Amino acid sequence: MIIDCHVHVCADTPGHGWVAPRLVRRWNFRALRWLLGIRAKAGVELQRQVEAKVVEAAACTTFLDAVVILALDAVYDEQGHLDQDRTNLHVTNDYAWELSQRHPKFLFGASVHPYRPDAVAELERCAERGCVLMKWLPVVQDFNPADRRCLPFYEALVRRRIPLLSHTGGEQSLPEVNSQWQSPELLVPALEAGVTVIAAHCGSRAHPFQPDYTTTFVRLARKYQNLYGDTAALNQPTRSHAYRVILQDDIARQRLLHGSDWPLVPCPPRQVGLRNVARLLWKEGNWLRRDVLIKQRLGLDDAYWHRAGTILRLPVVPGSG
Repeated sequence: MIIDCHVHVCADTPGHGWVAPRLVRRWNFRALRWLLGIRAKAGVELQRQVEAKVVEAAACTTFLDAVVILALDAVYDEQGHLDQDRTNLHVTNDYAWELSQRHPKFLFGASVHPYRPDAVAELERCAERGCVLMKWLPVVQDFNPADRRCLPFYEALVRRRIPLLSHTGGEQSLPEVNSQWQSPELLVPALEAGVTVIAAHCGSRAHPFQPDYTTTFVRLARKYQNLYGDTAALNQPTRSHAYRVILQDDIARQRLLHGSDWPLVPCPPRQVGLRNVARLLWKEGNWLRRDVLIKQRLGLDDAYWHRAGTILRLPVVPGSG
């Protein structure tokens, strides 16, 4: 089964989530809306149009069997209280689950802030609803993955066999609420607790003025067999530098999972050849399919494409045994 393990949506209706007005005003959010052909700025129409776009992109990318639609929990403060003022984008677990029920090609990716007083209970609720992974974005959600408060959460992930997809490296699409939570090193307590960890972006920096943790990811992958990395957003010009490191290391290459980070626009790196750069940029308008084509031209093997299907907590198909 070939799965894109890293696909985003947005929500802006009661019970589904919200988009902060300051995010709507950001240049990159406006640019994405324009490139996707989305006219709505907020509210139910924005949510509906984004859903329609990802449904269409996934349906037309027949190479992929499924995509994981990611929830994104809000910011919580040190006392475990919801901090709506510092939350730029919130996509509830209920909405991500609803999408997975409406669209057969979608899988449910949950997100739970570990400082929530009901964090483990919410994880359990999502597990019962069939989530295939847990998504964290510490620099946006503002928490330390190495904090001891996360240990009960890690124990629950291990018990439920739910992989943890945690952002590593810098962030550019959403404002960083706390930039000190970038390093993959912060995931060592999860790894030592036995959690299957997927380091999103393999620790790569989001722009040239941020620290780069790609070599840190490779070092940790050599030490921990339960550490993987996804290739989400590595076809962004600011992150494609990571390919030089991870594709030349035998261990790191064997730990890569396919992820696109849709709706970010994939830009072919020079490694695919200048002729392919031009052809893929201008002739392939489906960004999910373009991301696949780029990675095929980079020479990623069959094991890479099927790896997510072997480690995600996939639902049991009736009659499969």
